[in-house]
Amino acid sequence: MLGLARVFSAASRLWRDRRGNFAMMTGIVMPVLLVGTGFGVNIGQVTLTRANLLAALDAAVTSTARDLTTGAIQEKDARPLVEAFLIANGLRAYAEDGRLKLDSLTIDRQARTVSAQASVLLDVAFPFFASQNQQLITTRSAALYSDKRVEVAMMLDVTGSMSGSKIRDLKAAATNAIDALIGAQNPQNPRVRIALIPYSDGVNVGSALANETVFVEREGRWDLPPPIGASQAQITANTGARTNNCATERRTENLGVDYSDDGPDARRTWYYDKSKKYYAKVNRDDRLKTCVRAVLRPLTADAALLKQQIQGFSIDGYTGGAIGIQWTYYMLSPNWRAAIRRADLGDGPEDHDPREVAKIAILMTDGDFNTAHADAVGDVQNQKSKSRANAEALCRRMKDDGIEIFTIGFGLGNNQNARRIMQNCASSDTNALKHYFETSTGSELNEAFMTIARNIEALALTQ
Repeated sequence: MLGLARVFSAASRLWRDRRGNFAMMTGIVMPVLLVGTGFGVNIGQVTLTRANLLAALDAAVTSTARDLTTGAIQEKDARPLVEAFLIANGLRAYAEDGRLKLDSLTIDRQARTVSAQASVLLDVAFPFFASQNQQLITTRSAALYSDKRVEVAMMLDVTGSMSGSKIRDLKAAATNAIDALIGAQNPQNPRVRIALIPYSDGVNVGSALANETVFVEREGRWDLPPPIGASQAQITANTGARTNNCATERRTENLGVDYSDDGPDARRTWYYDKSKKYYAKVNRDDRLKTCVRAVLRPLTADAALLKQQIQGFSIDGYTGGAIGIQWTYYMLSPNWRAAIRRADLGDGPEDHDPREVAKIAILMTDGDFNTAHADAVGDVQNQKSKSRANAEALCRRMKDDGIEIFTIGFGLGNNQNARRIMQNCASSDTNALKHYFETSTGSELNEAFMTIARNIEALALTQ
């Protein structure tokens, strides 16, 4: 018992003695603090490196998916492109030569995704418990791409009110849009094609297409093309002289305004004799006074040709916006493919197939639609309500056919009628996509076209 009492007594004295406790506690705690600090440094290294790796891989995959979408590269080019992009960014920021690796790249055609896995070997600052001082960090990324083909018809205002800086701003913005949409794609295997529809009182369709598709009215004579089988004498007596290549609205077989996208080869019952048929060509109204020099261009992937044509735009005339919309519709309609091919103006539009082809219309104006010919009485340049009604009816038909419509008002000021037409014609906005743009300066017009180009790419991915 005496021995045990001495032990307790010694323990009690040690407990009460505070000398040297700080040094002893420091000796006990310091290794723990060092281990914790080392773990923290390592975790910080790993976290930062993983974030950098993911950012680089995200950028590489997204860029590659965009290039696949625009047709700038083929699938066989995807892996070396992602690898080069990843390594170039990694060596600059967080990896040493030979430590960074693209482990895998998968292109899923069914899901239309590009997915990749990459890894980097990291030297950690504090190795623990005889472990190696290297850690393999791995991350994955994926992005959508699309191989959907895209057809874009751009309706551009070249009326008299577009004089001065306005037409210069339009030329610059439209040219930039051409570059954005088709500048980087493979010309041997184009994915995006663009049509140009400059308009004023009418649309100048060019000589080849005019010969195929336009009926020239003669004052006081037939308002429909001659019936099939008409004699040459009848045709001559009832057809006007072709002094230019412009067209106005097409008439229905009952002489009203035709909102359909029927091809010019469609057969219809002739108004003047129900036993006869005629081909549904588009009229050139005998009251048309101005034919703008800028010529329509059907769908093409020739960026140089499109830009050259835009730079040659000149201005004249009033605003027959509904006529411009009508020809925009035609340039996206497969019903017009045969006529375009016969005119040797390209392959024409593809069939409507939302899984394979995106059809886009861009409608641009700087003022109210004020000109209409078909079913119009009196001064054709004072037919605002009729022109607006025709335009909106055509836009409804286009949207019913699955055509996505973007519209741009340029310098509209207080013109509420023009604003309303552009708003009504535009497709409905979504959380991600805007369809109606109102601009007042050249830079705003350019930004509108560029935003639409980006939206077209997004549509190709999501629809």
